[in-house]
Amino acid sequence: MEVTQKSLKGGEFIIKETNAQDVFTPAEFSEEQRMMHQTCLDFIASEVQPLLERLDNHEEGLMEDLMKKAGELGLFGVSIPEQYGGYDMDFNTALLVTEGVGGGHSFPVAFAAHTGIGMLPILYFGTEEQKQKYIPKLTTGEWVGAYCLTEPGSGSDALGAKTKAVLTEDGEHYVLNGQKMWITNAGFAHVFIVFAKIDGEKFTGFIVERDTPGLTFGNEEHKMGIKGSSTRQVFLSDVKVPKENVLGEIGKGHLIAFNILNIGRIKLAAACLGACKMAATLSVKYANERVQFNLPISKFGAIRQKLAEQAVRIYAVESAIYRAGMDIYRTEQELLAQGQGANEALLGAAREFAVECAMLKVEGSEVLDFVTDEGVQIYGGYGFSADYPMDRAYRDSRINRIFEGTNEINRLLSVDMILKKAMKGELDLMGPAQDVQNELMAIPDFNVEEETGLFAAEKKTIQKLKKAILMVAGTAVQKYMNSLAKEQEILMNIADMAIKTYVAESTLLRVEKEAAEKGEEALATQIDIARVYLADAVDIVNKAGKDAIASMVEGDEQRLLSLGLKRFTKVDLFNAKEARRRIAAKLIEANEYVY
Repeated sequence: MEVTQKSLKGGEFIIKETNAQDVFTPAEFSEEQRMMHQTCLDFIASEVQPLLERLDNHEEGLMEDLMKKAGELGLFGVSIPEQYGGYDMDFNTALLVTEGVGGGHSFPVAFAAHTGIGMLPILYFGTEEQKQKYIPKLTTGEWVGAYCLTEPGSGSDALGAKTKAVLTEDGEHYVLNGQKMWITNAGFAHVFIVFAKIDGEKFTGFIVERDTPGLTFGNEEHKMGIKGSSTRQVFLSDVKVPKENVLGEIGKGHLIAFNILNIGRIKLAAACLGACKMAATLSVKYANERVQFNLPISKFGAIRQKLAEQAVRIYAVESAIYRAGMDIYRTEQELLAQGQGANEALLGAAREFAVECAMLKVEGSEVLDFVTDEGVQIYGGYGFSADYPMDRAYRDSRINRIFEGTNEINRLLSVDMILKKAMKGELDLMGPAQDVQNELMAIPDFNVEEETGLFAAEKKTIQKLKKAILMVAGTAVQKYMNSLAKEQEILMNIADMAIKTYVAESTLLRVEKEAAEKGEEALATQIDIARVYLADAVDIVNKAGKDAIASMVEGDEQRLLSLGLKRFTKVDLFNAKEARRRIAAKLIEANEYVY
């Protein structure tokens, strides 16, 4: 894929504008990419959906067999270099494939654990010998990977792990002792990425093969959802691992864990997107079929509002996912051009956009929770029945707000990473934040020349929302300084402001670009979607801003900031009801999610 446009730096969306022509939209996927996506959809429909009940009952060998079939189809090799049996395709293609399998309930959990945290640590941090030994077999599905980080006493605090590794007297092996839990694919994986502390302090990654003596497994966990995925505890009792199986540098295991998580977070958002579209289509079909008072319930405004709001949030998060995906890809290409190796370039690009990856993990998982919850409501009593599909969709969605770092952790991380980039001089936040402070003290200029064109007013609103973020974040930094990390409630307020602004802007940019190519009439309902999402985003930014201001300051300063927030979130009233009716009408006519 040729790269011509330039991307902003990670987190820079808060202080700079993006030209609509510089974003990637899903309409730009090539025929080859669409075919790969369709292959995934077909695989889920023909191979996975008919087996859901059997998968949930953990029928022996069933998930493993599905993984082998997926490997034979080439679904594991999208991002893998050709020399290891892969296709070496761009990052957005990998996201599109992840989206394609996202509607497979438990299957995408096994898929993502294998293709992400199960394979990528070896690909990006392994020696050439390690890559040659493991990656080809992991790519074809002959072997399956798993990732052992979490322990009974360390979840979000990954570096608090207790598993130990001790070098043998002859210096040829490390002996591992410890316990890991919530390990996806543990029931059938062949290769485990295990993190342990050498000498009780040097956090290090190891490659451990399943047949290594001393490696044992607990029973399958009984889970609320994703029941078909294998989740077991992994016990290490004097497990001797050859020193050649140390992964990366000794004491640098955190680099593996945290860098891989950046990629995992945006991929989780893509998987949630695929599940969202499936649930939305089920909702539309049921609303068209279910008759009450002699009418399909899709005729009723209350149901149409639900169908439309599902579509609005799905379309919006999709816009942001593939915008960020292309930003990562472009940055990867820039780093390659500067002479970095392929692995270092992608990791560096994902690290650059770690803020966006964290935000999208939050938004994607919460949109899926919303969509499935509304799906249950649309189905009514049948939604609560295990004989209908929303029961499983609803339960399966819940884990995504915990996977890849809880949404609370990701909210805190997104703001923390932005502030750290500012402190390092990588992001000029102080200048724009000071400009906002100066604007608050100045008399408003009522003679500003109005811009024209599609979304002119909406773009001005986005600019003001960014000022609101800078105002609140700037106040928080000034007030709390080094103790800001303890004010988690305020940090989460700021995160919510940033997330909604980024997604709203991404949606506007997508629609603006596509409307310029196809005409505004052809994008009429997408324009409705962008405006509905923005109207709601403004309210969320306002509420989060008020909560933060009220908890930080009092008296005159509070009144000044409140007036500023009111100015920055003041918009004309928008008839969202009629817009949602138009959005829903297209869904109902097509009898599926169509956006």
